[in-house]
Amino acid sequence: MAEIILNVDVRDGVGTGGARAARRAGMVPGVLYGGDKAPVAISVNERDFRKSLYTGKLLGHLVTLKYGDESQPVIARDVQFDPVSDRPLHFDLMRVDEKQTIKIDIPVHFINQDQCEAFRQGGSLEVVRHSVEVKVRADHIPEDLIVDLAGHKMGDTIRWTDLKGTKDVEPTITDRDFVIASIKTSSAAISAAADEAHDAEVAAEAAEVEATEQAASGEGEAEAAEGESTEG
Repeated sequence: MAEIILNVDVRDGVGTGGARAARRAGMVPGVLYGGDKAPVAISVNERDFRKSLYTGKLLGHLVTLKYGDESQPVIARDVQFDPVSDRPLHFDLMRVDEKQTIKIDIPVHFINQDQCEAFRQGGSLEVVRHSVEVKVRADHIPEDLIVDLAGHKMGDTIRWTDLKGTKDVEPTITDRDFVIASIKTSSAAISAAADEAHDAEVAAEAAEVEATEQAASGEGEAEAAEGESTEG
């Protein structure tokens, strides 16, 4: 069963007024929906909700909702935050069966950047998808999908089949091995390479001019020596 338990109360008041009243009482308002049942307005103690939220195992994962003596598995689908205080303002829970297959976004995490030689060569990671929508059984939702960057080279394209942690999941995109990210030469590296090429070109031109001047000087000295020899 899920590690996180949310003890909820059913809210009598709905709409903006009811949500504000819940917040004033130190609660976070939410809605429980799905499962062919009518939506229910609920609320959770804000302090307990924050603790569950900051574990990183609430949003997008199977958790247990408890109301009195009743309990049921749910998926935390969305949490809305205050843009200034970052206080949780509202959340959505979806009723599910533990063995039900659902569609859900799983975050993509990148590891071992320090073991990727391309970055030491001035490469940069261009992320196409920070998350991937997959089909997965509710009780087998992975924490994340992993991209191991160790050993990747400049110009590499990282695709779905390169991900780790995909054993129990199936992507909703099935017609291609879609791109997750790529390693490209950064603009800074391109600029540095251009500067090096320019410096090399300038140095070559300077060396050519110096060689020409030395050759000319040598010819002048030879002519002078020949003139002195003739006069003698």
